[in-house]
Amino acid sequence: MRTLKVELGERSYPIYIGRNLLQHTGAMSAECGISRKSRHLIVTDESVAPHYLKKVKDSLESAGFQVAAHIVPSGESSKSLNVYEEVMTTAISSKLDRNSSVFALGGGVVGDLAGFVAASYMRGITFVQLPTTILAHDSSVGGKVAVNHPLAKNMIGAFHQPVMVLYDVDTLTTLPAREVSSGLAEMVKHGLIMDREFAYWCLEHASDLLALDPESLTYGLERGCAIKAEVVSQDEREGGLRAILNLGHTIGHAVEAVGGYGRFLHGEAIAIGMAGSAMLAESLGRADLYHETVAMLKALHLPVSLPSDVSVDQVMEAMQHDKKFSEGQMVFIIPEQIGKVSIVKDVPVAAVRAVVERLQKEGENG
Repeated sequence: MRTLKVELGERSYPIYIGRNLLQHTGAMSAECGISRKSRHLIVTDESVAPHYLKKVKDSLESAGFQVAAHIVPSGESSKSLNVYEEVMTTAISSKLDRNSSVFALGGGVVGDLAGFVAASYMRGITFVQLPTTILAHDSSVGGKVAVNHPLAKNMIGAFHQPVMVLYDVDTLTTLPAREVSSGLAEMVKHGLIMDREFAYWCLEHASDLLALDPESLTYGLERGCAIKAEVVSQDEREGGLRAILNLGHTIGHAVEAVGGYGRFLHGEAIAIGMAGSAMLAESLGRADLYHETVAMLKALHLPVSLPSDVSVDQVMEAMQHDKKFSEGQMVFIIPEQIGKVSIVKDVPVAAVRAVVERLQKEGENG
């Protein structure tokens, strides 16, 4: 087992990465001070529950915890106010109190949803992240929790840090190939923003990562989590530096919204957005990294262009609902070189539109 720490003073918390960890959820929850007197809630989804819910529930109950469970539909559509209300109903009817905890057992959707429930139930109770996807190595660290609005992703949310992240890499063996690639998009993103050597490591080990080679995967997850933990420790609430984690997300979130939060997986949309950010850097005369970036993304079987039936107008409209659209200006994370990015707050809308049009043209050209 490898251990990292997100340094946030009194709210610091550990990240444990290793094999066969879920069966120790109860013992490790007791170690981090979760109350045995209160009732707790596991939130998971229909894909994860058949594989791991019983293991986690049994582990908690054998350690003396009282636990209820709520299973949500799989997919981004569960990050909605309707599903949030359903989970809240279970929390209330299960008699959770201020010393209760929510356990988020699943990928990024479950983590964001369950975390937002924890952040808002009785004005905030503790929660534990139990990620079961590669993508969740990013979303489970840092305390950003939210649900979507039909007009914009993650617009309704909070900053609410977990008390522990327990990352059992054995859970990744049940992931479909498309989900594996989607998760690797955030992994290589961490290299692109802050660690040139790691970005090239992801390229060189792409086939091992896609094949879920345990050694390569554990190292990649540890390094990705470490980069995110370092950024979050310096800037918890995105006052400055943390925005660099949004590389590819301005276009990517818009693509997700236009696709109805179902057509594109999160990592796929972010990959398209990272290709777009590299295009934008090129068009603004800041860096010539497009072909290099695209090669890294393609090696991980990720899309780098927009399908021809995706409306440029709708993507542009969706971007204006993004949290990073401020005072009529487009805010973008622009790569300067592999492993280094800048936050640019006044990107011309015309330049962004030209990039989205080019992404679509690249899709038409195959």
